[in-house]
Amino acid sequence: MKPNHEPRVLLQYKSGEELILSLKPDADLIQSITELAAHRRIETASFAAIGALKRAKLGYYDQKKNRYREIKIDSPHEMASCVGNISLMDGEPFAHVHVVLADATGNTRAGHLLEGIVFVAEVHLRTLEGPKLERKYDEPTGLWLWNAE
Repeated sequence: MKPNHEPRVLLQYKSGEELILSLKPDADLIQSITELAAHRRIETASFAAIGALKRAKLGYYDQKKNRYREIKIDSPHEMASCVGNISLMDGEPFAHVHVVLADATGNTRAGHLLEGIVFVAEVHLRTLEGPKLERKYDEPTGLWLWNAE
């Protein structure tokens, strides 16, 4: 018998407010989104961003050691793709962001965005209306995962 890999629907949401943001140079992308969420009391959202970063720190999750390995990028890169979501962790908004960065020759680096210092960035954020979505620590993976129980 084949294992069942069908994803289960945790919770259902309706689209709420749509916000268009322009981040200032030298702002940290994650910090800016997190502060906006806290200020506007946004608990659940999804977002996408385009633009360029002056420098970044990416994370690659080592599944054997249950920890992130840091990848430092100390040069300007375009955000070829940047997606994320906001949920709650310890009762506070938490921005979970993944990014694909392209250098001047088109070579890419990708991963979990730990820090992203903005050159220019435009963000489209969509709030989600529905039940509370909170992250809880998951012992087997060592990650803070969505918990809908």
